[in-house]
Amino acid sequence: MKRRFLQLDVFTDEPLRGNPLAVVVDGEGLSDGQMQQLARWTNLSETTFLLPPPDPLADYRVRIFTPGGELPFAGHPTLGSCQAWLVCGGAPQQAGQVVQQCGIGRVTVRQGERLAFAAPPLKRSGPVEGAEREQALASLGLDAVLDLQWIDNGPGWMAARLQTAEQVLALRPDFQRMRGLKLGVIGAHPAGSECAFEVRAFVPTLGVPEDPVTGSLQAGLARWLIGAGLAPDRYVAAQGATLGRAGRVFVERDGDSIWIGGDVMTLIQGEIEL
Repeated sequence: MKRRFLQLDVFTDEPLRGNPLAVVVDGEGLSDGQMQQLARWTNLSETTFLLPPPDPLADYRVRIFTPGGELPFAGHPTLGSCQAWLVCGGAPQQAGQVVQQCGIGRVTVRQGERLAFAAPPLKRSGPVEGAEREQALASLGLDAVLDLQWIDNGPGWMAARLQTAEQVLALRPDFQRMRGLKLGVIGAHPAGSECAFEVRAFVPTLGVPEDPVTGSLQAGLARWLIGAGLAPDRYVAAQGATLGRAGRVFVERDGDSIWIGGDVMTLIQGEIEL
């Protein structure tokens, strides 16, 4: 059966410089095994499948697969899936606001200068301690970090804060020692730089040793750093430089909500036989 298929570049306004996402728009009728098989075949960090939403308040349902398994939520698949849904004629129930249903429930995506999703609440927060802390530090080749915190909003993220962006870019992780962890790292750029922070995301358990640009991690980082007074209410974070990308994530607190935005480019649009 032929199904509508798009490939998009997320968190960039320049082709091939963000995080690619494959989207099957007509996902209804595919088995879990078929979805997983396609995710392994595309070999991207995520492949998504759009479905009719069981929740009447949602505009569509999305299932998100990595080469190694399914995720309840992820950021760049949220923005990319929303863009694919809109490009293929989707019309939200409420003008200017798309509601996505995924494994963690409803996620709101705001339309405007660029798409932005509302950062979900953290399911787990606080310091990482014990054996997991030791494993994280050893896998990064570090004796100490400024902070090591749980910032789990669904995928299971923990995050290390380093002093500088330069230190983040210099990391050469040991992915064998990191197995079982989903670990983000952030460090500040000098004042006056284009971006406030440099971010890297390591997820070897999911078959993606380093993810180019990671919305769920950025959302967790924003909730932690803004809430702790370690970041301003509005900033831009860079990610992907070590992979030859130039991802840009636009973060903004508006009242009680934190919005994670990025440009999305549709690079391929056609059909796939499944």
